[in-house]
Amino acid sequence: MKLVCVDCHKESPAESFAYQCECGGLFDIAHDFRHLDAEQLKRVFHDRLSERMTPYASGVWRYKELIFPDLPEEYIATKYEGNTGLYASELISSYTGNRQVMLKAQSENPSGSFKDNGMTVAVSHGRSLGYRRFTCTSTGNTSSSLAMYASIAGGESYVFVPNKNISLNKVMQTLAYGAKVISFDGTYDDGIRFYEQHSKELGLYICNSINPFRIEGQKSIVYEIAQYLDWKLPDWVVIPGGALSNVTALGKGLQDLKSLGLIDKLPRVALIQAEGASPFHRMMSEGRSELIPEPAPYTRASALNIGNPPSWKKALRTIEETRGVTCSVTDQEILDAKALVDKSGIGCEPASAATVAGLRKLVSRQVIDKDETAVCILTGNMLKDTDALREYHLDESSNGTFRNAIHGAELTLSNIAGLL
Repeated sequence: MKLVCVDCHKESPAESFAYQCECGGLFDIAHDFRHLDAEQLKRVFHDRLSERMTPYASGVWRYKELIFPDLPEEYIATKYEGNTGLYASELISSYTGNRQVMLKAQSENPSGSFKDNGMTVAVSHGRSLGYRRFTCTSTGNTSSSLAMYASIAGGESYVFVPNKNISLNKVMQTLAYGAKVISFDGTYDDGIRFYEQHSKELGLYICNSINPFRIEGQKSIVYEIAQYLDWKLPDWVVIPGGALSNVTALGKGLQDLKSLGLIDKLPRVALIQAEGASPFHRMMSEGRSELIPEPAPYTRASALNIGNPPSWKKALRTIEETRGVTCSVTDQEILDAKALVDKSGIGCEPASAATVAGLRKLVSRQVIDKDETAVCILTGNMLKDTDALREYHLDESSNGTFRNAIHGAELTLSNIAGLL
């Protein structure tokens, strides 16, 4: 394993760990997979599906050879994350207009979001370096995941949270896991800048997406999809984008699978952002080569409320390598799609539903053909933002297309029969 700068391509040993290169670029972790045999890996990964109470029962550490092969097992902090469901949904495919849509429910992770796939690796790496104090800045899911894994590892977590446009459910979950939560006046990007400057002197190990080990864990999501589908991926993978770590990890995982011969072709990637926080989509649609940050982003899908995504250069690489596309959707489109994902029996938080809303828009514009297959990544649990549920279904001013209000009635046969 070695560190490779995304900007200047300078290489360093993984043991000389840093979050950023001297030139300011982010690091990737590069593996040498030349000694690995694809068919043998398939057998190993299959056999580990029966593991219980070992690190390999995890849907992340099952793929340890592709993620962090040299980490001693005693440093692994795991809650058997991953192993999340992949569901075909006729309701959703009817809504988007596709022949087949599958939903990858990362919402079923232990802390309720996809962040667990990356956080188990980041905290385990920090632990191996001797850290006991872990930090992140977060709009919600990263903070609760970090707090959970830091506690499992016997460490402490310090979380910086903007004081507006976030979900209180996620903050309460973070507090419950024992984190020290620091609420500040500013944006996600302000929090990132603060600890980039001061984490070293405070003795804090950073667990945001600037940490390349977190990306290594998150790429296991696409490994799992591939294994569940007998190593044959769909035509499209659709993913929401905030900090853009998820699409970065997706692209890295896809390249791993292809280079190893575990899959024979790359699916195309569709990255979906909310209209109120879509600096990457705007860069792509305007044909620019540099991202212009949005100083005051806002979307009701709070997990996407990021105006200066730190991983945009890595995300651009994924879009280019997979002949991918980007798209933005309105908050109303997100909330309507969420209502149907919830109704399908799977459920998700608003940011997750951007994938379904974006897929529907891309099919309607004939960017994605109705006969093509797709997997939508659902990143967070529906109970991560109960205010969104209440506002959509119970608020009289809701414009929800699929609003499902509570019906009051006296318990008489005629009244109840009239409601059935």
